[in-house]
Amino acid sequence: MNFWIKTKVMFREIADISAHIDTADAAERIKSNIWFRGPNVWILAFSIIVASVGLNINSTAVIIGAMLISPLMGPIIGTGYALGTNDITLLKQAGKNLLVMVAVSLLASSLFFLLSPLRLVNPTELMARTSPTLYDVLIALFGGLAGILETSRKERGTVISGVAIATALMPPLCTAGYGLAKLDMHFFLGAMYLFTINSVFIALATYATVKVLPFRQAEFIDAATAKRQRSFITLLVIAVVFPSIWSAVSLVNRNNLERKVLDFITENKTFSRSYIYDYKITDGKKVEVFLTGDPLNEVERTQLLLAAERFGLDQEKIVINDHSATPVNDEYEQMVRSIYDRADEEMARKDAHIRQLEEQILSLRAQDIPYGQLAREIRFRYPEVGEVTVTRGAAVPADTLGSEPRILVLARTGGKMGPKEIGEMNDWLKVRLNDTTVVVMTVN
Repeated sequence: MNFWIKTKVMFREIADISAHIDTADAAERIKSNIWFRGPNVWILAFSIIVASVGLNINSTAVIIGAMLISPLMGPIIGTGYALGTNDITLLKQAGKNLLVMVAVSLLASSLFFLLSPLRLVNPTELMARTSPTLYDVLIALFGGLAGILETSRKERGTVISGVAIATALMPPLCTAGYGLAKLDMHFFLGAMYLFTINSVFIALATYATVKVLPFRQAEFIDAATAKRQRSFITLLVIAVVFPSIWSAVSLVNRNNLERKVLDFITENKTFSRSYIYDYKITDGKKVEVFLTGDPLNEVERTQLLLAAERFGLDQEKIVINDHSATPVNDEYEQMVRSIYDRADEEMARKDAHIRQLEEQILSLRAQDIPYGQLAREIRFRYPEVGEVTVTRGAAVPADTLGSEPRILVLARTGGKMGPKEIGEMNDWLKVRLNDTTVVVMTVN
């Protein structure tokens, strides 16, 4: 029992943050970081353009650098703080500055993408900001917790910079600006959804921390005003929390569906005489599977659907698209035939290369010298021989640049073997090793 009490006390001492927190100073810093005026506006615009360049050229390093410059976190943390302290006036100011921040960001990024001469065939960094996942929710939530704790502690470090990078508020705004510039609603709506998720969960993390830590609550003129404003704040928090929970649950469900679909596709990549080359999840529920190769008959389609069911996928939500379901023309047939021909050529080339390597291995094995066995046989036939050295090399005559392969046998005889015995050993080794290049040399 003593052990558990000591462990509990030790854990409490380690986890206790009360001695490291200064809520009064934190409140002043949060309020001062809300404002978007003067230099902050220009710094935000410049950092947005830097981030847009990074997205446009698929440079992660440039994007990270832009996130370190940007002052985006202020109004979002300010919103959570205002909700947590029931401060309506501060909430209005934070919301107004947040709108200014978003407007400046969208304007700067839209102008950049309108005027930029750079065009990417595959803008992967932009595409990555159009589909929020569960991980984005977790990063925003725990990043927000780290951010408000860093703001609240007495000794300030570099945590805020890390939070700014991890929560990635800038890239979605830049991507939304790209969507506006190109009039592409897929990019705009997807990116704004990601930015909203990040902002909401950072604000909720701040709200929860402010409620736990001893932050000073807003003061009201009278009890009626206090009650009215607290009721408004409560309703606003509920209005934010419930859609956020729904969004998080939806992302979890989508993540689980994507995992099941990926496992199913991986397991059935090659099915019968067809090949699954792509898939698409639509409306978060329906899964379209695209195949090439021979058309599937009804039995094969049923087997594929049953395979999907084994991975927890509803048969009714699986749509199988192979070329039997589309008009087949000469161009399509030529394309498929070309794919098969290239695959056959590649397989034939690899088979030939494998055979060549196998022949080389067999050739090298045939040249192997059984060193241990050969030494034992030499000592058995010629007891006068002590140490034996056998090596494969080349003889290089002094008057030519060429060389001749040799097997050299160096035998230590102590002067007990004459030329006749050495010649016999040489002849025997040529037969034993099936190599006429054997040369025997002796040393005393």
